[in-house]
Amino acid sequence: MAFMGEIWSQVGSVMASIMFVYAIVQQYFPYNLRRHLEKHSNKIVGFVYPYIQITFPEYTGDRFNRSEVYVAIQNYLSANSSSRAKRLKANDTKGSKSLVLSLDDNEEVTEEYQGVKLWWTAYKNVPQGSSNPFYPNSDEKRFFKLTFHRSHREFITESYLSHMVEEGKGIAFKNRQRKLYTNGSGESNYGGNRSKWSHVLFEHPASFDTLAMEPKKKQEIINDLLKFKKGKEYYAKIGKAWKRGYLLYGPPGTGKSTMISAMANFLDYDVYDLELTAVKDNTELRKLLIELSNKSIIVIEDIDCSLDLTGQRKEKEKKEDSEQSKDPASIRKRAEEEDKNSQSKVTLSGLLNFIDGIWSACGGERLIVFTTNYVDKLDPALIRRGRMDKHIELSYCGFEAFKVLAKNYLDVESHALFSTIERLLGEIDMTPADVAENLMPKSDEEDADKCLKNLVEALENAKEEAIKNKAEDEAKLKAAEEEKVEAEKEKLEKVSEPESAREDVKCKCGNGTLDEEVKENGAVTV
Repeated sequence: MAFMGEIWSQVGSVMASIMFVYAIVQQYFPYNLRRHLEKHSNKIVGFVYPYIQITFPEYTGDRFNRSEVYVAIQNYLSANSSSRAKRLKANDTKGSKSLVLSLDDNEEVTEEYQGVKLWWTAYKNVPQGSSNPFYPNSDEKRFFKLTFHRSHREFITESYLSHMVEEGKGIAFKNRQRKLYTNGSGESNYGGNRSKWSHVLFEHPASFDTLAMEPKKKQEIINDLLKFKKGKEYYAKIGKAWKRGYLLYGPPGTGKSTMISAMANFLDYDVYDLELTAVKDNTELRKLLIELSNKSIIVIEDIDCSLDLTGQRKEKEKKEDSEQSKDPASIRKRAEEEDKNSQSKVTLSGLLNFIDGIWSACGGERLIVFTTNYVDKLDPALIRRGRMDKHIELSYCGFEAFKVLAKNYLDVESHALFSTIERLLGEIDMTPADVAENLMPKSDEEDADKCLKNLVEALENAKEEAIKNKAEDEAKLKAAEEEKVEAEKEKLEKVSEPESAREDVKCKCGNGTLDEEVKENGAVTV
């Protein structure tokens, strides 16, 4: 014990001497001399110290923009090493769904990656004599320090660091609060950057589990989305931008907007709702495209109504102009459409370049979704395969879609009225929105039985109305045909009347007499 005491005493004396010499050097030696001493001392230490250290500062150059690598490391350590740390900090990070746990200052954690041992340390450095009493943290400098054995230098620099940064960015993306963007006439300011997009938090709860659709068709869409999300290498191999177009079409109330929300929640993407009528020209459209983030869905709803982009509609309007030129309502409607279109000079060519032109390759992992109620009104060039890769028809509610709605709204999977509802849904067209409205309880007294009876009653009323409308349409069509026949008959009688009059005149002239009425109508040569 006495021997060990002597050893520790000698070690303490050596360390005290080293600290004394270091303090003398720091206080009395000139800076240039200290710099040379540190340079050579580091070389000497390097011969006996087998570890390498890499420093990652929080700010590099610009004091107002944090280093993306630093933030990625913070997220990576928060997810992978925080459970082993003894001291942590909880940060309420803007744009994150939850608190972010990070290493406290001067805390060290050990990590093992593919058999290689690493040490991460979080540091905070506050220069002496530079602190501001009103802003005590203004001169703080935080950084992470990574320590590893020099024999693993190549593995760490070429494999581990890229893996760590990519995974850290993925964790940040997963924890972020997703947003719904829209474009307006002005510019917004976010974090010192001007943008033509403004946003709110995207909190729509729709999912494929709650989407009223045939299960087979729903699974087909899910598989297509999964294939797209994992297709980065495939798209690079075939030489195409990593994007995919979807055309959703069908009558109003069939769930097109709900489908978009379900897709966004399934992929965890932001949504950009592009209003074409607010875009001045093709140049502004390209600027909006440049500001789009990756992992996003660009939506243009009711594309057939957004702008008059098709020549087909113009030809149709020319034919209707002669028939409706005297109708005040049609004149007012055309004036409103012309005024709306005059505010935007976006052309069909500009929109096509937005979808799959050179500028569309600025970014990756994007979906472009068009919705329309009338697919036949769209220009074929706009929706051809390669631009709108997948066409999805959202039609009237079938029995399988009804069962999903019954489970969502009433927690009912089977009922005695299901067979009646299945028969009626096969006979009458009703949108999922109308079915859902009838299934929703209007008061606490209404139970599942009452709601299902309401739906049956609504279907029967719709069926009677459809039969009545059909009979009226047939009666109108029959009356129109009869009117047409009568008109043709009158036309034939008018055409044949002059010939009979000429025969009458000829007969009278042959007898040497002229009728007084014929004389009044004009001279007759015999």
